Amino acid sequence: MKRITKPIAAKAVLNPVRSPSMPFRWSINPYRGCQHGCSFCYARSTHLFLDQPADDTFQRHIFWKAGAPDILRNQLVRLARLGKLPDHVAIGTATDPYQPLEAEAKLTRGCLEVLAEFGVPFSVTTRSPLILRDLDILRAAPARSVNISLHTLDTEIWRRFEPASPAPRRRLEAAGRLAEAGVPVNIFVAPVLPYITDSAEAASELAEAFQARGVRGVMVDVLELATPEVKLWFFSVLRRHYPELAPLYGRLYHRSSRPPESCRAAIRRRLEAEFIRRGLMKSNGSPQPRPGGATIRQIAAGGADAANIPAASATVCAPLQLTLF
Repeated sequence: MKRITKPIAAKAVLNPVRSPSMPFRWSINPYRGCQHGCSFCYARSTHLFLDQPADDTFQRHIFWKAGAPDILRNQLVRLARLGKLPDHVAIGTATDPYQPLEAEAKLTRGCLEVLAEFGVPFSVTTRSPLILRDLDILRAAPARSVNISLHTLDTEIWRRFEPASPAPRRRLEAAGRLAEAGVPVNIFVAPVLPYITDSAEAASELAEAFQARGVRGVMVDVLELATPEVKLWFFSVLRRHYPELAPLYGRLYHRSSRPPESCRAAIRRRLEAEFIRRGLMKSNGSPQPRPGGATIRQIAAGGADAANIPAASATVCAPLQLTLF
């Protein structure tokens, strides 16, 4: 797949986050578009603001913010004069800050260096082991957490929904190395895909793998299809690989970006029980935070004959035992 990259002039790199539901007030996204091209990515529709379609152009045409570290430094100088330096900056709330272009452009690394220079705490959300390149900064800087997105260990599911992202096992290894280096690591089990990755068995496999690598924090969220453009793209992938599930998803996401709350709660309880059992989550019943500029959502369980698939229940939303071909 041919990649097109283009610099864009940015007046600001550090952006205020005004939504009261977000656990941070500032964010940094050095790139627009993402080479990982995950079918469920909530940022896909942001390409429309750049006069680009929200199809696989989001994966092929990547924009990068020229001079991002210098712009960030100038912003922090001004905020420091006002005594208003951020107490937390979230990096990678829209697109992956460690997508392949970062290996060449090093914009994320440059921004981390600037944040460290000013002593500004930060968190990073990524799917990429490339973050290990910057272990020197993460060890020395006030890094609150590195959040690795990983919702399945099943390679078939991974290839179907996010084929250009790093393999699940590589992400696991990266999480383990970060933990060994003393960097706080969380795993975002998201998005959980209903009927595909939402079984207790799948969660148990993840929990065992996380625990073995020294991960101490897990967050769970269910697939959200935030805009019509994201929904259309995701359903095109779903129909290609799991046509028998398309009617069920149609019911779950009919006129909504999310399944009914009763369904989401049932899924979260099922998965979280496995993580709580292994000490990876607290059993206090508190709602999961909303990292990454949006809820992290997706789930998976299995498949059978389409005629035997019951309608998704708004009150149960139990995982299906299906044989998917």
